[in-house]
Amino acid sequence: MEPEKLQNIRHTLAHLMAQAVKELYPNAQLTLGPAIDTGFYYDIDFGADKLSDADLPKIEKLMRKNLQNWKEFTHQEVDEAGAEKAFAGNQYKLELVKEISERGEKITLYTCGNFTDLCRGGHAENPSKDIAPDSFKLDRIAGAYWRGSEKNPMLTRIYGLAFESKPALDMHLTMLEEAKKRDHRKLGKELELFMIADEVGPGLPMFYPKGAILRRLIENYIIEEQEARGYVPIWIPHITKGKLYEISGHLSKYDAMYNPMHIDDDDYYLKPMNCPHFMMLYKSLPHSYKELPLRYTCTTTNYRYEKSGELSGLTRVRALTQDDCHVFCMPDQIENEIKLMLEMIGNAYHVFKITDFWVRISLRDSKDKSKYLGDDDVWNKAEDALRKVVKASGWKYKEAENEAAFYGPKLDFMMKDAIGREWQISTIQLDFNLPKRFELEYTSNTGTKEQPVVIHRAILGSTERFMGVLIEHLAGNFPTWLSPIQVAILPISDKHLEYSKKVAESLRASGVRVELNEDNDTLGKKIRNAKGTKVPYMLVIGDAEVNDKTITVEHRDKGKVGAQSVAEFIANITDEIKNRN
Repeated sequence: MEPEKLQNIRHTLAHLMAQAVKELYPNAQLTLGPAIDTGFYYDIDFGADKLSDADLPKIEKLMRKNLQNWKEFTHQEVDEAGAEKAFAGNQYKLELVKEISERGEKITLYTCGNFTDLCRGGHAENPSKDIAPDSFKLDRIAGAYWRGSEKNPMLTRIYGLAFESKPALDMHLTMLEEAKKRDHRKLGKELELFMIADEVGPGLPMFYPKGAILRRLIENYIIEEQEARGYVPIWIPHITKGKLYEISGHLSKYDAMYNPMHIDDDDYYLKPMNCPHFMMLYKSLPHSYKELPLRYTCTTTNYRYEKSGELSGLTRVRALTQDDCHVFCMPDQIENEIKLMLEMIGNAYHVFKITDFWVRISLRDSKDKSKYLGDDDVWNKAEDALRKVVKASGWKYKEAENEAAFYGPKLDFMMKDAIGREWQISTIQLDFNLPKRFELEYTSNTGTKEQPVVIHRAILGSTERFMGVLIEHLAGNFPTWLSPIQVAILPISDKHLEYSKKVAESLRASGVRVELNEDNDTLGKKIRNAKGTKVPYMLVIGDAEVNDKTITVEHRDKGKVGAQSVAEFIANITDEIKNRN
C-alpha cells in the first residue's frame, strides 16, 4: 500500500474513533487526532468520566459498526463565526479555530457518517471499502497535556494501531510482544545495569557496577577510534554563565534549559550542550591554517529539562552523556572530514551489530526561517555540502525539512533494531553560524584572517540513549568483549572450589571479567542463574576437571563446547575480546 494511502486511512480512523467516543461519552470534548507512524491517536477531555484500557474494546466495537456507514467524506469552508457555531462549548476546538483565523487560513470542516470535525483533509476515499475492519485495534491510553504544555489541562490520549491488513497488524502486535521482553527498563533491572530513584529524580539514571562497566566499554571504544584518527581530548565544566549562551543564541532559541542559579551577581546555567565551550577553547588561542582541521572531543554530561511525560528509562533522560566532537576546519576540508566521520560511524555500527540504517539529511523549514540563525547563503552552502558527501557514501538517505538544528543542517542516522523499530542515533551537524557569532578565526596561507567552519559530531548520540537502544537491539545478549561479566565459573560442589578459584585468578590475570559462583546450590540452578544473567561463557568444574586440570565450556548461544585446558580457553577468549568478535 502507498504510504500516503495508509496515512489517510490512519487519519480517517482517528475521526472514526472520535465519533465512537462522542456517542459513548457525550460530554467528552475532542481536541486533536493525527495519524502517526503505526496508527493514530486522539487527545480527549473526558471531564468527570474516567477512562481505562478496559473501556477500549467497546469503543473499538462501535468503530467497526459505524465504519459500515462511512462511505465518503464531504467538506465545507466556513468563516470563523460558522466554525464557532459548529464547535460551541468545546474550548479546545474554539482555540484552534481562532488560531487558524488569525493566520488567515481557510477553516474547513469534514463530515463522514454524520460526524463532523475540524480538519485540513487527507482521508480514505471510501472508508467502508478502503479499511479492513480487522486491520486496526485500539492499543492503549496515556496522559497528554493540551498542546504539549504542562501549564495546560491534562487530556486522555487514546492510541490506535492501523495497518493495511490483518496480517500486517498481527505482525506488528507480535513485534510489540517481543519489545516487552526486550524492554531495556526490564532488562536493566534483571541484569543489574541501572536504576532510577524518586529520591534522586526522574530522568537521572544511576548505574550499578555492571552498567558502569558496560557504559565505560562503549565510551572507551569511541575514544580509541577517535584518537586513532587524530582527535584530541578536552575537558569542560558542567555549569557556565548565561553570557555564553547569549553569544551562542541558546538563551533565545533553546527551550530545554534549566532555570539559572544566581551566583556572584551572575546567572549560571547547567549546560544543555557543549558547543559554546568548544568555541571558547578554540577562540582562546591563535590558530594557523597549518593546524586545521583541529578535532576537539570530549565525553561529558549535559542537563536538559525534558518534560516528565516524555522521560523513558535511558532513551529519554535529563542527564545525557555525549561523545561530543567539534572539528574546526577550512571550507575545502569539509568533505574529507565528514568522510572520516562516516567511516567511524560505519565501523561502530559493525562492532555494535547495527546492520540496517539510513541517513536523514535534516534541513531547515523553508516556510518559516525565523527559527534559525544565519542567512540563506550560509544555509544553502551547508545543505549542499551535506548532500554531496552523503550521496557519495552510497548509503540510503532521505531529505527532511524542519529537522535542522537552529544553527545549521545536519545528518541524522536512523537505525532499525532487531525487531524492526527505528531509532535516531548518530548525528553530524555542519555549522557556519556559531563560528561567526563567536568571531572565530585562523590565519590563512596568505596571512589573512579567515573564519573556520565547525562540524559537530556524536557517534553514540548519547551514551544513555545508545545503551537503552543497544540493550533492546541485542536483548541483553552482549558480545563477549562488551559483556560486563564475560565468564561464570560454576563449581559443582565445595570440594571443587579451590581449583575454581585458581581458574578465576588465571582468567582475571589475563584481563577477563569473571564471576565465581560460590553458592551452595545444585549445578542445574547455577547454570539457570548464569543463563539468566546472559553471561557469554559458563565454565563447569567437577571431579574430572579438577583431576585433568581442565574446564568444561558452555556458550550462551552455541551450547556445550566441551572440555578445554585453561590455557586454551584463555587464548580463545582473549582473542575474541581483542578482535571484538
